[in-house]
Amino acid sequence: MLRLENISKIYPTGEVLKDVNWEVKPGDRIGLVGVNGAGKSTQLKIIAGEIEPTSGEVIRPASLHIAYLTQEFEVDPTRTVREEFWTVFKEANQVQYEIAQVQREMETATGEELDRLIKKLDRWQRQFEALGGYSLETQIEKILPEMGFEIEDGDRLVSAFSGGWQMRMSLGKILLQKPDLLLLDEPTNHLDLQTIEWLETYLKGLKTPMVIVSHDREFLDRLCTQIVETERGISTTYLGNYSAYLQQKAENAEAQMSAYERQQKELEKQQAFVERFRASATRSTQAKSREKQLEKIERIEAPTASLRTLHFRFPPAPRSGRDVVKIKDLVHIYDDKILFLGADLLLERGDRIAFLGPNGAGKSTLLRLIMGMEPPTEGIVELGKHNVIPGYFEQNQAEALDLRKTVMETIHDEVPDWKNEEVRTLLGRFLFSGDMVFKKVEALSGGEKARLALAKMLLRPANLLILDEPTNHLDIPAKEMMEEAIQNYDGTVIIVSHDRYFISQVANKIVEIRDGEFRTYLGDYHYYLDKIAQEKEEARLAAIAAEKTAKKAAKAAKKAAEKRR
Repeated sequence: MLRLENISKIYPTGEVLKDVNWEVKPGDRIGLVGVNGAGKSTQLKIIAGEIEPTSGEVIRPASLHIAYLTQEFEVDPTRTVREEFWTVFKEANQVQYEIAQVQREMETATGEELDRLIKKLDRWQRQFEALGGYSLETQIEKILPEMGFEIEDGDRLVSAFSGGWQMRMSLGKILLQKPDLLLLDEPTNHLDLQTIEWLETYLKGLKTPMVIVSHDREFLDRLCTQIVETERGISTTYLGNYSAYLQQKAENAEAQMSAYERQQKELEKQQAFVERFRASATRSTQAKSREKQLEKIERIEAPTASLRTLHFRFPPAPRSGRDVVKIKDLVHIYDDKILFLGADLLLERGDRIAFLGPNGAGKSTLLRLIMGMEPPTEGIVELGKHNVIPGYFEQNQAEALDLRKTVMETIHDEVPDWKNEEVRTLLGRFLFSGDMVFKKVEALSGGEKARLALAKMLLRPANLLILDEPTNHLDIPAKEMMEEAIQNYDGTVIIVSHDRYFISQVANKIVEIRDGEFRTYLGDYHYYLDKIAQEKEEARLAAIAAEKTAKKAAKAAKKAAEKRR
């Protein structure tokens, strides 16, 4: 239904896409992967017709209707939810506006003016009916519950809903357009786990083919039927989900390396024969023949070396005492909302704990309480008494960094005795090279700020890492390096993250914030999921048993009443 053929894209700053070839067929759910700057979003924009390729073409039927969910959800906070959905139907929406205008004018009109307005209203209403306006109202009423809204939510303002619910509005608007192909650019950004899981389930139930750009590996794993990797401007297609792609890529690299090494041995053997007998009176003809054959052989290339990416280890720090963080009888109220109500928790040395809970549950607030950046309303939140050295990575990098400094100054001010070359070496490990080190922090992208904050944190030895959304804006290779660094860290780690794959790789305990309390699960993320599924099943069986008991009691009461008669 759509095919990209030999697509290239060159910007004044350089070539982003060189040779991109892949296609979308009915039923496909394709994940685009690659490092930041590899051209994933560029490919979506080319497919959507927002930008033109430098060369190559997108082959598609003229009637193909493409819908594009961008990273920024396009909603108007001043509209009601229902009005926001109505904006999809631009012509019918305008006619509806005209009808409302005429109706307002009719309230004060009399005589001939009223007759004129009645005729005008009739014309607009017939046009509204011709556009299928009344069926559109039915479609909107149907999409509301599909997106998880109550019918009465339709009259609430968009501004009353969180970013996750606004994403649902944007998705609903797109689906009302009945697209033949859906483009999704980082759809899970800034969503809580509950909303991400809802989105996964919903998209799985759609028959609409889709192309997804995401750094959420769990999302790609559960949803995609194909992965298209873009590396150095060239695309490669892998069948299956993200895990299948990793396995195939590793197997391909291994097979290519084996073939390369075999060919190199054979070439060396033949070259040695040529060198040995080139000047031989009896075998020089044979040597020349082999030399010509060597020139004709198509060389197998060695596998492409891994792309330059993030690589670091957290610096060693003194060993802390056994008790690292103590939380006792915690009560905390934030903006008139009770976040914690008598919560208790003890974190011990070596724990790698991920805090889970919906947006607004108080996860980031809890990290600030642990750091002593704000006092609890009641109770105790304190670091251990013996040698606990915390390092804190804030979610909002704009607040954590001095925007007036350059990249170089940000690091140099932390280690004034370092030479420029030492600072550049460290920054190079975080992908800041050349003139980039002289850029002002305010000019950096979100991902660049995140990397710079990590580099800054690396300079301070800490035996307690407190990480609030550390993988935001990082591409997949950078996330993998972060995971490896935490796995090799011998201190204590506290993590808040919506990245399920990241959590599954680094956490050895899960603490869920539920109803103002901490529910601790003494295992990794998959253990937590199993326990949650078990709890739900137990609750379901208990509800069935309670219903049976209630029916039995009602039946017995009815029988007793009949006997009394």
